[in-house]
This record gives sequence, structure tokens and C-alpha cells, in this order.
Amino acid sequence: MLIIGIAGGSGSGKSTVVKQIIRHLPKDSVSIIPQDAYYKNNGHLSAEERARINFDHPSSIEFGLLIKHLDALKAGDSVEMPIYSYVTCARGKETIPVFPKQVIIVEGILILTNPRLRKRLNIKIYVDADGDDRLMRIIHRDIEERGRSFQQVLQHYDKFVKPMHLQFIEPTKRYADIIVPQGGQNHVAIDVLTSRIKMHLHD
Repeated sequence: MLIIGIAGGSGSGKSTVVKQIIRHLPKDSVSIIPQDAYYKNNGHLSAEERARINFDHPSSIEFGLLIKHLDALKAGDSVEMPIYSYVTCARGKETIPVFPKQVIIVEGILILTNPRLRKRLNIKIYVDADGDDRLMRIIHRDIEERGRSFQQVLQHYDKFVKPMHLQFIEPTKRYADIIVPQGGQNHVAIDVLTSRIKMHLHD
């Protein structure tokens, strides 16, 4: 089993990189573990308290559960991955079954901030992108998927996303084995990466 970690700032194009990798690999050879599924369950908080949650701080992630699930997959066991809602800030009652595959991809902005998780990653990738490009993607995503107004997105970016990116996320570049500029648009980097993964699968 090959465990790949894909990190990078919010809106950097991580999801596109993941899709490109999957597209190049054999069918049903990859399982995805998104960091976002492991945000702590905050459904008990009031609407005002939920609005103050800092989703860009490492403390917002239940890394213990994520690592436990990753270890179980490596041992050949399936896991029940949580379903997290940004609207309610709570985990749903239902879960998503994830099965051990030849390749496990762990994806999220904060995955390289945790030393225990880093030790479990065979390949560590950092997806890099210009700050303005990331902001444009964040605006579109948060309005479409998270029900925020344009003004709320900008306030959230200024208060949480930008300072946390500078403090916690961008410094994790130094842990990366591969840095992919321009995200999923960097076809050369994707080709090199998928070739390496295919070599491992063949071996």
C-alpha cells in the first residue's frame, strides 16, 4: 500500500490534483481520505459560536481518529469515515465506508502540520498556488457550497484563512517531497507523479 499526502493552501487546487492522479491510475486502485471529514464535531454550539470556529487551525482536526483510520486501512481493514457539514458544523449520523486499496490519498490543508500523520505518508505533496488565485477559488466555493455571502467570505479570509495559511500551512512546504506549482494545471508534475505511483504499483 502506498500512502500519499496532498496538502496546500485553501483553494490551491488540491482536489484537482487528486482527480488527475486518480484518472491516470487503474480503476478502483485508490481510496481517498479527505481531511475535511475529520473536523471536530461542533454541532452542539450556537450559531454565533459556530461562526467563530477556525477551520484553518490544526486544533480543529481530530487527527487521532484520522490516524486510527489510516492505520486500520494499512492493516487491511475497512473504516467508517465521518460525514461533516460546514452548514451545521456537525457530523452526520451516517458514515462513508472506505476500503483498503493499493493507493490511499490523504488530502487537506493541514495534513502536513501533524508529525504523527507525516510519518505515515510515503509521498508528501504540497500544491502551491498564487494567493490571488486561491482567493478567487475560495470566494466561488464558499458562496456556492457553504452558503456564505461575498462579504462573509472576505471577512473569513481576512480573519482566519490568510493568517493561518501564513502561520501553519505554507511553512509545511519544507516537509514536502514534491511541490506542485499551479495545481492540477501542471500536467508535467502530474505525469511525473503518476509515473512514480505506477512504478510502485507494478513493483
